[in-house]
Order: sequence, then C-alpha cells, then structure tokens
Amino acid sequence: MFSSVDTVWVLLGAALVFFMQAGFAMVETGLTRAKNAGNIIMKNLMDFSLGSVVFWAVGFGLMFGVSAGGFIGTPDFFVQNEYLVGDIPPYVFFIFQTMFCATAATIVSGAMAERTKFSSYCIYSVIISLVVYPISGHWIWGGGWLAALGFHDFAGSTAVHMVGGVAALVGAKILGPRIGKYGKDGKPKAILGHSIPLAALGVFILWFAWFGFNGCSTLGVQGDDANWAGKIFTTTSLSASAGAIGAMAITWIRYKKPDVSMTLNGALAGLVGITAGCDLVDPWAAFVIGLVCAFVVVFGVELLDKKLKIDDPVGAVSVHGFCGAVGTILVGVFALEGGLIYTGDASFLGVQALGVAAVIAWVAVTMTIVFQIIKHTIGLRVSKSEELAGLDIEEHGLATGYADFMPATATGFLTTEDTKGEEKPASLEKAVPVERMPKAADGVPSGDLKMTKLVVIANQDKFGALKAALENIGITGITVSQVMGAGMQKGHTEYYRGVELDINLLPKIRVEIVICKIPVQTAIDAIKEALYTGHIGDGKIFVYDVENVIKVRTGEEGYDALQDECD
Repeated sequence: MFSSVDTVWVLLGAALVFFMQAGFAMVETGLTRAKNAGNIIMKNLMDFSLGSVVFWAVGFGLMFGVSAGGFIGTPDFFVQNEYLVGDIPPYVFFIFQTMFCATAATIVSGAMAERTKFSSYCIYSVIISLVVYPISGHWIWGGGWLAALGFHDFAGSTAVHMVGGVAALVGAKILGPRIGKYGKDGKPKAILGHSIPLAALGVFILWFAWFGFNGCSTLGVQGDDANWAGKIFTTTSLSASAGAIGAMAITWIRYKKPDVSMTLNGALAGLVGITAGCDLVDPWAAFVIGLVCAFVVVFGVELLDKKLKIDDPVGAVSVHGFCGAVGTILVGVFALEGGLIYTGDASFLGVQALGVAAVIAWVAVTMTIVFQIIKHTIGLRVSKSEELAGLDIEEHGLATGYADFMPATATGFLTTEDTKGEEKPASLEKAVPVERMPKAADGVPSGDLKMTKLVVIANQDKFGALKAALENIGITGITVSQVMGAGMQKGHTEYYRGVELDINLLPKIRVEIVICKIPVQTAIDAIKEALYTGHIGDGKIFVYDVENVIKVRTGEEGYDALQDECD
C-alpha cells in the first residue's frame, strides 16, 4: 500500500516546483526590456509545455528505465512500466520528476533572451527535455555510473541547474551579444531591465517554491523524514539568505552602492548552491556555501560580461551554471558523512568534481552540436531590425505587453553601425514628415545666432539610434519624455485571440533639442536617417523658432545659455 501522507507531500512538492516557472518568468521579464516581455512569457510557457510532453513520451524512460551499462536508461515510451520509489505511487514520482525536467529547460531562456528566434527556442528546449537532461540525469538519479561511484546531488545543483546553465552558456556564446551591448572599444554597456519589482517578485516566488524543490525531494515526510525535511528547509533558506547578504556586501564595496539586481541574483545563487547538499550539511555549512556562491555569482557575471564578452541578460549562466558546479563540489567538503573537513579524505570530493566535469562535457558537446545545426539551418537569431523593434511585435504580433500603461524604455547604447542594413522600402521624406511651426508674431531670436527648437515624436525602441545620430553631429543636450500616442497605425492589423485589435494608446518618446550653430537641415537629416524604417509611424519632427533661452543659474541668455547643451 502507498502512503497517503507521503503521496500528498510529493504532490505538494510537484506543485511548488511547477510554481517556479512563474518565478523564472518574472525574473527574466523584469531583467529584460519591455518590448520583449511577451516573448519571455511565451518561452517560459512553451518550454514547460513542450518539455512535459516529450519527457513523458521519451525522456522519462531514458532517465529512469533499466540502466544500459550505466549510461542510459532503456526507452519506455509514454511511461508504460511502473516505477516504485519509496511509498509513493508511480504517477506521483513521474509528475514530480517532470517538474524538475521543465526547470532545467527554462533556465536557458534568460541567457539567450531578447535576440533568439522563438521557433529555434522551441526546438532546442525540446531536445534538452528529450535527450540531454534525461541522459545525464540517468547517470545521477537513474542508477547510472555516477550514482554507482557515490556521486551526491540531492535535488539537482548539477542534474538540473548546471545542465541548464551550461546549455545557456553555450547558447549565449554562439548566439552573440544583443545589439548595443558592447561598444567599438569592446567595453560592455548596461542594458537595463524594465522592472526591478517584477524581478524581485520572481525571486521571492522561486525562494518559496524552492522549499518544494529541495524539501519534498525527501519523497516522504513520515517518521524521521519529517525532521530531515525540516533540516533541508533550514539549510535551503540559510544559504539563500547568505547569498543575498554576500552579493549585497560585495557590490556595495565594489560599486559603492548595493546593487539590487545582483543581490537578487545572490539569493538565487545561494539556492542553487545548496541544492546538491541540503540534506548532508549542517546549517553553518549551508551559510558558508551561500556566501561562497555570492562571490561566484558576482564575479561570474563580471567575467562573462567584461572578459568573455558573453551577453547574459539575467545572469543565468553564473547563477545556475557556475553556482551549480561549485555547490555540488562543496558537498565533498562540508558533508557530515565523507566530507573533507570531517574525514580528511578527499575521495568523496574527487567523485563530486568528476561528476561535475562529466556533466559539463556532456552538455557542452551535445548543445554545441544542437545550436550549430539550428544556426546553420533555420537560424538561431532574429534579424537586426526584428531585435531593434522587439520580439513581442515581430515574433508574436503583440504591440505591447503592457496595454495602456507606460513601461520605462531601455535606451541601450546603439551606434550608427548597429542600425545599418535595415530594409527601407518607402521614401525617407514620406516616412518621417517634418512640420515647420511659425514663430511668435513679435518674437525675434536673441543675439546674432538664430535658435531653433526641434521636437521629435518617435517609437521608444528608436531612442538609442536617435541619440547616437545626434551625438555624431555634435548635439548632446536633449530632453526626453515618455508620451502616449493615440490610434492604430494604418495598414498594421494585429489580433488578440483571433479578434482584430484596436489599439488606442501606444508608448512613444518625445525628444526636444534647441540648436543654434548647427544647421537645422543637418539635424533634421540626421534625425530622419535614425528614425527611418520605411513604415508608417516612423515619427514626426516639428521645427520651431525660439525667441530666447535663459539659463537660470547664471542669467545668461541666447546662445551663451546653450553652451553646456550644444555647439
């Protein structure tokens, strides 16, 4: 007979691990730009949905079927056999393991965000859940060769998180950085996420759901298992806390202020690091592991960003890949049974290191092949124009993920090189109209130099290109505000649930500049070139005569008042 208490316990764990999908979706959405929010949500939804089906069809058998030489499970298509583990029914064990598989696949999304084709993402997510995760999972949890050696990964620092992290590293490297991420000098530029509150919500969801990820991996809660589960909850939370504290302290020292997004990553780093040994270490060791992971994640992000030039928008490689490996190895140091500091014997530590190396090699080789095949067939990356416009509208026909709200726009650091090569089918004059506004009847320019005000209304995603174009002609003083534009663009029909969408308000930017020595036509030509795509809605330019400009601080007027803003 199966235990009803243990069954409910594991099903609760499965539900909590499923809830981690919401956490990942919020973290990734918050740490990327608003124009890609819908795409992030779709990827997190579909990697879970597709992964669940293929894991049921093929992957589960490869992971938990009868071992063939310790390297792969015997295929059991659509889970026909019964798998008895402890006192829980076979389907309970299956659905619990399905949630773990989905977690491994979704990790890749964040590192490759904002420039990956949706179709390509679906393909490689399926392959991870179908083959890559199940085979290395068999080595660890399915009675494979690593399990036989005594390798220990209680809830998946390596089996789940490092698998996803290594796949993310390979994918991000092959994919290349986002447009505007690196300048001509190779230095990285910050591309801000659009919602720190969303990212924080995601971290809290993940922290909460991690109690099911680690705690319910006991697969039971009766008798001694109850205290065991309590200890796992304790070590899990302490490590996460230490990770957050450590990341806050490190960034406070290095950057002079505590970095919010990195501190959030620190909490996740502690959770990933403790997952392998949460059942074998004391609370003090869990705290140490969390602190170590804080250093790993902060300096790991810097290593990828500054040295390796690998663009990971959310820190997934550092959090899951680096900290998954380090946390697994540290089990060999801090484990109460067999740990180096307790026994002085490094054999257990050696097994842990061997297991980490083997899984890294397996995932790196297989995913390199997968990504290269996709890249050279259907393509891995969206076009430059699609990336600049945002994957929401280009991949999903979603004008904005925020309807009538005004999300902050990430400016980026685009150069004129970044925006070359875009298709421009219509005439430049028709695409970006210019309206010249009359000056006041009694107004005359102050001083000997005429002053002109240009007001530009444009799409938010064009700000980076516009800013770069103005800087190229010597204009650095600008005023930017966010506004809402009314009406659907003519000829652009979008649908929601099959119904034609009538968009009333769309986010725009309003850029104002005052020029004096720079010829007005030069500025207009630069602005038109930056905004032009050939599609209706590229923007408008309004030209005004300026009667006078007065600098409040000094009382200077006219041209002199503009000297810190333009030439």
